[in-house]
Amino acid sequence: MKYIIVGAVAGGASTAARLRRLDENAEIVIFEKGAYISYANCGLPYYIGDIIQDRNKLFVQTAANFNKRFNVDVRIMTEVININPSKKTITARNQQTGEIFDEGYDKLVLAPGAEPVRPPLPGIGLEGIFTLRNVTDTDFIKSYVQKYASGKAVVIGAGFIGLEMAENLQHSGLNVSIIEMGKQVLAPIDFPLAALVQQHIRSKGVDLRLNTSVNGFKKEDSGIKVLLSNGEELYTNIVILSIGVKPDTKLAANAGLKLGPAKGILVNEYLQTSDPDIYAVGDAIEFLNPITGLSSNTYLAGPANKQGRICANNLVMGNVQQYNGSINTAIVKVFDMTVATAGVPVKQLKNNNIEYIASTTHSGSHAGYFPGATQMSIQLAFAPKSGRLLSAQVAGYNGVDKRMDILASVIQRGGSIYELTELEHAYAPPFSSAKDPVNIAGFVAENILQEQMNVVYWDEFKEKATDAFILDVRTHKEFEAGSIEGATNIPLDELRSRLEELPKGKAIYIYCQVGLRGYLAYRILKQKGFVDIYNLSGGYKLWNACAAEHQINAPKIKAFV
Repeated sequence: MKYIIVGAVAGGASTAARLRRLDENAEIVIFEKGAYISYANCGLPYYIGDIIQDRNKLFVQTAANFNKRFNVDVRIMTEVININPSKKTITARNQQTGEIFDEGYDKLVLAPGAEPVRPPLPGIGLEGIFTLRNVTDTDFIKSYVQKYASGKAVVIGAGFIGLEMAENLQHSGLNVSIIEMGKQVLAPIDFPLAALVQQHIRSKGVDLRLNTSVNGFKKEDSGIKVLLSNGEELYTNIVILSIGVKPDTKLAANAGLKLGPAKGILVNEYLQTSDPDIYAVGDAIEFLNPITGLSSNTYLAGPANKQGRICANNLVMGNVQQYNGSINTAIVKVFDMTVATAGVPVKQLKNNNIEYIASTTHSGSHAGYFPGATQMSIQLAFAPKSGRLLSAQVAGYNGVDKRMDILASVIQRGGSIYELTELEHAYAPPFSSAKDPVNIAGFVAENILQEQMNVVYWDEFKEKATDAFILDVRTHKEFEAGSIEGATNIPLDELRSRLEELPKGKAIYIYCQVGLRGYLAYRILKQKGFVDIYNLSGGYKLWNACAAEHQINAPKIKAFV
């Protein structure tokens, strides 16, 4: 049996290694148009920023070592330019010699990955404007950064890679601006948590500009002028384009393979394309999302590697293992913060008309009495009747990764928020609290689902509370440091003795700093006969960040620390 694999980074290399472990006698050939195989894409920004100082640590395997260990014919700098499915051949070009040749296969695996979006803007070809996809790009960028170590950099796009690059460019000594066309950073997360991240980015001295697009570039002395949609011009020495990526489907489309509605290579549950002898893995494919049931892409190394293993199993053993799709679990370091997400964000649930309830909580990363605890924000979205967990997003400083791993495992197996309330975690004061932040998030979601509390969200608050009584149950000191306009301050511990100050015929909107005291006040009022009452989800902390970032009453707001 002869297998040909096109692409040798995550999905392709993983497929090849598993194929060899399953079939010692097969002939396996990998074609890679670049100079390197099996390298750590996700580590590239950190090498540019000198966090990773040894370039060799980026390489999981070299072509020579891969050949030696797995007996795989690895052909780097060789681009597959055509597939002939009827003849079961590929046509390749050796980029060093220019030789063009055909090669036959029994089974073919496509792992071409994704390619960066590079819009046809005026001046986009100028020296000093880069995209980051591979090691060669990285080497060019790093040399430029070293040349302008105390200069300026503009990152266009505030996604995962864009923010990682911004942090690492600043770490290298450059003055950094981020330009983002959308209204928030990190499109895969929802605005409330993005607002917290944006405030952190601004606190680091980064010039973050949202709702701003780029119209083009002009050469200016030894640098570049970035022409913005608002008429401004930013002078910079280096530009990183991080606008996004798209599946590299040219080979598949030219071979007549079916593409899907998400513009990726359409595969079935066995990772098989519309041609039964051609499989595909990695960033180039699309599949059914296990939550929405809609065809979607994912551009993550974890799923690509797992797909490679499953693909090899199916090639050798005959479609024995189904791929169940990806819930897009991802995590990113943004300066001192960590942000993670899994499942379908609220905005996509809305767009797909999927019913949900959302809840946001803030908890300590470990026991508050043990030194070093930091606050962590968790947003859950869950189904109104069953409580099935549809998405989770976590932003904080310590322990974000382990909480997201727990939440992602519940989402992946179709579990509910009720599981979170009973989750047994490893507890000692340096690591958690007796009630972990995941438990707390589950408790609050359960309270909402069981109608123990009605919530109102930050973006509804101003409109819904127009004719209502707004009750701030924080301390007087907290209230004086900053409050929502029109609120009356009755601290929680005084509430029972001051109930006569509350109007019986009006809706009452309660808030505290993070939501807990608001919930306690809600339960008191509910059992004292008040009917039309609501608690602000995420409390003043979340409202304040969202309002400031959304410029709602921003001049009147003072952040409470």
